[in-house]
Amino acid sequence: MKASDARAMTVDQIDDEVLKLKKEQFNLRFQRATGQLENTARVRVVRRDIAVLKTIARQKRSGEPMPAAAAAPARAKPKRTTRPKPPAKPQTKAKSKSKTKSKAKPKK
Repeated sequence: MKASDARAMTVDQIDDEVLKLKKEQFNLRFQRATGQLENTARVRVVRRDIAVLKTIARQKRSGEPMPAAAAAPARAKPKRTTRPKPPAKPQTKAKSKSKTKSKAKPKK
């Protein structure tokens, strides 16, 4: 479901749709638990639809103005620039560590 479709609904219609989606989510959980779920992506879609509907219902109940993104077309993303690399550290000669075996003390 698109957010623009949900914004056209009344709060009661949104509540009914949330209830319907929660029942579907319940059934999908059981299908997944029993190994009968074929479309696993549907779980994620239903969960997100519930979140979108709840958010829009909250906005309508509180009288918040609708986000500008809903009214205005999407704008182009700014181009991403790469960060300059930090200057390389001067390499120093590594100190060679001689691997000497510890000499065991003779037993008395």
